[in-house]
Amino acid sequence: MTERPERREISDPETLRLLAHPLRYKIARELRQGPATATTLARKLGLNTGATSYHLRQMAEHGFIEEASELGKGRERWWRTRARDVRFPPRSRQTDEARALLEEIKRLDLADTMERLARYQLVRDEMGEWGDAELFSQSSILVTFEEARQFFEEYIALLYRYKRPAGQTPAGARVMLARLVMFPEVTDEEERPPEEK
Repeated sequence: MTERPERREISDPETLRLLAHPLRYKIARELRQGPATATTLARKLGLNTGATSYHLRQMAEHGFIEEASELGKGRERWWRTRARDVRFPPRSRQTDEARALLEEIKRLDLADTMERLARYQLVRDEMGEWGDAELFSQSSILVTFEEARQFFEEYIALLYRYKRPAGQTPAGARVMLARLVMFPEVTDEEERPPEEK
C-alpha cells in the first residue's frame, strides 16, 4: 500500500490554466507511465524538445512534477510526477474563470478516458485473461450531501489501499484505469424552465 500523499486544493486560475493546457495534459499522462526526458516526451508526442522542456519547467514550478536527478547522466534531465491528492474547490466557491478551466480539464479527462477505452476494446481479444478485466457497474444510491462526500473519500482511500510503492509490484500485475463519476439526478421539477415552476 502506498502512503497517501498530501492533499492540495487548487483554485487559482494560473495553476488551473496549466492543468487545462492540452500539451501539458498529455505530458502529465506520459509521466504517469514512468520517468522520462524532454527528448523522449517530444518524440512520443510529436513536439520539439524546446517546447517540451518549457512545459516541463512550468509543471515543475507549480509542483506537479519533479526532476528525477538520480536517473540523469551528464546534462540529461529526467522528470517524474509528484504524488499529490489534487482537489478543486466546490463549484459554489469557484470563479467564472475557474469554472471554465475546470470544465476544460474534465473534457480532456473524458476524451482521454474514451480514447483509452477504445484502444482496449480493439485489442482485448488478444490480451488473454486481461481481456476479461473490464469492470463496469451502473447504479444509484440515495444519500445526503455529506454521505456523498464520505463515499468519495472512501473511494479515494480504497484506491490508495491498492497502490504500491515502486519496486513492490507483484509479477503479473498491470495498470488498471479507474474512473469515478457521480452526480445528482435531475428531477423533472428542476428541469422545468423557471417560468413554469
